[in-house]
Amino acid sequence: MRIIAGQHRGLTLASVGKGDAAAHLRPTPDRVRESLFNVLMGYGLPQGARVLDLFAGTGALGLEALSRGATHTTFVDNGRVAQKLIRENISKTRRETDTDLLTCAVDKLPNAPAPCDLIFLDPPYGKSLGAAAIAVAQKQGWIAPEALIVLEDSKPQAVAGYEVLDQRRYGDTHIALLRAP
Repeated sequence: MRIIAGQHRGLTLASVGKGDAAAHLRPTPDRVRESLFNVLMGYGLPQGARVLDLFAGTGALGLEALSRGATHTTFVDNGRVAQKLIRENISKTRRETDTDLLTCAVDKLPNAPAPCDLIFLDPPYGKSLGAAAIAVAQKQGWIAPEALIVLEDSKPQAVAGYEVLDQRRYGDTHIALLRAP
């Protein structure tokens, strides 16, 4: 797993190794990330964006956004293995000053210091956690008006009140691009 483009292009990220089956670590493959970020570029993102990476896992999505010009990324993951990988990857990219790692469950998100323009959600597949996580993030002030939300899961998902801009399938991965109200 590596950073695809931008300032950190080609940097190899920490290996998941055996990972943690209970934590459902399943990093987004490089080719899917590359395609996703090509789509986001059509919306002018992530350049200049504040990013929220929920169910961050390794942090690859949020770090890719930073590499491509995002101003800040907040990672959220309550798994110990994931937290270790995120910290290691933040260190590898030397992005300690423009990142935060929240070690809470998504449903325990604190109030946001500032709303985010781009939100990544990659919850454990098949558990339908996306809509509930978006509701919590919205309630706590993490989602800016008209923010773009990237929801990755094993099946397509729509979220009430959010406009579906695009949906794509990559093998068993379905990605929905949503716009916040």
